[in-house]
Amino acid sequence: MWNVAREIKVVNLRSDIVLSAPQQRFGKIRSDLGESGKVDLFELWVYNIDRYIRGSMIKKTKEKQKAIALRKEGLSYNEILERIPVAKSTLSLWLRDIGLAKRHIQRFTEKRKISQAKAAKACRDKRIRITEEIKSVARKDIKKLNKKELWLIGTVLYWAEGSKQKETNVSQRVSFGNSDSEMIKLFLRWLKEICLVEDKGLLIRLYIHRTGDEKKALDYWSKVVKIPIKKFQKTVFKKHNIRTNRKVDNSQYFGLLDIGVRKSTNLNRKITGWIEGIANKVNNIGE
Repeated sequence: MWNVAREIKVVNLRSDIVLSAPQQRFGKIRSDLGESGKVDLFELWVYNIDRYIRGSMIKKTKEKQKAIALRKEGLSYNEILERIPVAKSTLSLWLRDIGLAKRHIQRFTEKRKISQAKAAKACRDKRIRITEEIKSVARKDIKKLNKKELWLIGTVLYWAEGSKQKETNVSQRVSFGNSDSEMIKLFLRWLKEICLVEDKGLLIRLYIHRTGDEKKALDYWSKVVKIPIKKFQKTVFKKHNIRTNRKVDNSQYFGLLDIGVRKSTNLNRKITGWIEGIANKVNNIGE
């Protein structure tokens, strides 16, 4: 009895046999199958299978020719696969010896650059979105600050960035420099509200590289600290050259602002005592 399993076996056998005479093909397959019975029914099965195989081969040949023609027109593998639904491995085998004109290579290079730029932008946008989401949640963790908390924050800030008196120094006035405008505003508020320093006791000075725009920087910092430019000390220009491969955006470069306090050696000593007190308490928590 002829069944599907036998039909599959015929297909496999037929795929491996290349004989010119039809009767030879039928005889070989019949022999391998051990078939007996009516010849016309058996030959009909093999004939249909033979026609199917030949049809598939013709179709593949046409698809291959079309793929080669499209490749010579400069289409990419993905563009060809959109028009010819074959496995990418098959397409690669068909086109492995097909060269590309210079203009087609340039087109692929431009498309690759555009794709890379789009991917980079997508990653950047995602990073910005995630960053803002995290920061938004974190900002809510900080409630209203009282005066004691401002005192401790400013003291630790000066501990990190301020000028401290050394044992070899006879005196050292309070001095704090930074390029972060928010940090400068915080420190200035701390000076006024905690250390009770008045505006007339302040020494404001800009430090900037020669490549920077002094006027723009002075305007910027004057607005940050709400002090007229005419009350700033003489600008100090940094003489050393910046050596870096990074791209520098001078449009956002405003130098560094230093805030000093006149006749403040004793205030500096007092701040040092606050710093030592904080260090002592923090390092002995739980004791």
